[in-house]
Amino acid sequence: MNARPPLFSRSFFVMCAFTFTVFVSAFMLFPTVPFRIVALGGTRADAGLFLGFLTYASAFSAPVTGALADRLGKRRILISCGTALTLLAAAYGLTRSWALPLLLAAFHGVFWSGLLSASAAYMADIIPESRRAEGIGYWGLSTIAAIAFAPSLGLWLYSLGWGVTCAACCALNLGMTAIACRLRPVEAPGRLRDVRLLDRGLVEWRVLALALTLFLYSFGYGGITSFAALYADALGVAPRGIYFTALAASIVVTRPIAGPLADRIGHVRVLVPSFVAIALGLAWLAASSGRAGLVGSALVFGAGFGTAYPVFVAHVLSRVEPKRRGAAFGSILAAFDIGIGTGSIATGILVQRYGFQRAFAFAAGLAALCLPYFLFAEGRFTSRSATPATP
Repeated sequence: MNARPPLFSRSFFVMCAFTFTVFVSAFMLFPTVPFRIVALGGTRADAGLFLGFLTYASAFSAPVTGALADRLGKRRILISCGTALTLLAAAYGLTRSWALPLLLAAFHGVFWSGLLSASAAYMADIIPESRRAEGIGYWGLSTIAAIAFAPSLGLWLYSLGWGVTCAACCALNLGMTAIACRLRPVEAPGRLRDVRLLDRGLVEWRVLALALTLFLYSFGYGGITSFAALYADALGVAPRGIYFTALAASIVVTRPIAGPLADRIGHVRVLVPSFVAIALGLAWLAASSGRAGLVGSALVFGAGFGTAYPVFVAHVLSRVEPKRRGAAFGSILAAFDIGIGTGSIATGILVQRYGFQRAFAFAAGLAALCLPYFLFAEGRFTSRSATPATP
């Protein structure tokens, strides 16, 4: 019996540290900006525009930044984007109008897409093919660990002052850039050195079509990211970041089980119940009226959401060439971020007009469509996809 290829390496752990720092900085900022916008005179609908603008910019730039990672090197893109986000964190601290964070969000989204596409493609290069869902799942725990406490930390820092929050984000972004400098350059075979940036093969269209599944459920995640803390505040639940903490705890428990299981029994068999759990978790959130409902929703939603993304990524990577991983991640990120951005903006509008519960009920209905769409698109994608890369 062949021994399983090793999963953990120095580069793996350095990348986990990098990702942890990235998401601590981001999730200190994302939940606090809506409070800042409202404090400066904006409405709740205006507050929802921040994450919407950021994720739209990320989504539409992701195919290009993903291709750049293939051509210029993942490590180089990570260092460049980390430096840019440091400057943006400082710029956020200087804003005195609720509209200015929305302008900065557009630039933030471009560098955010480069960061995510390059880091995911880098991890795909160093994780063994036969353990990909497991490896991506373990790597993703660094994200979850950050989300577990970063929103509460950000809200606490915000109570000390907006400048303090932005200064902390700036310091963390400097730290992530320093960590990226310690990464070893690792490129996939057949790197796209001789392909023009804007040729017709830039976008992985079949991946994008399948990734619309992510749009259907990331819509709800966009609403949660922008409004879970405000919802808790409206219900009188403390601490305001309790939803994120329970969400992270659920993912930490379920992901180490789901990743190896998906590698063993098949990705689709794990994705199906994950999509169901996402829709149920959002429906529970819509029906919540206190702490127990928020925590229960977060646990169910987290079990599905935390499992679906890494398994979906592993599923797609088994069907693209190694030299196209950056472009493939760009397409995945585009669909995922369009869902988050649309969800943030639409949830803000729905909350303003109809209240939190109806807004989250709409998100639950949309998430219920992701399973039938995936089953439809999966057949079309696999029947027309290229031959999978050999492990």
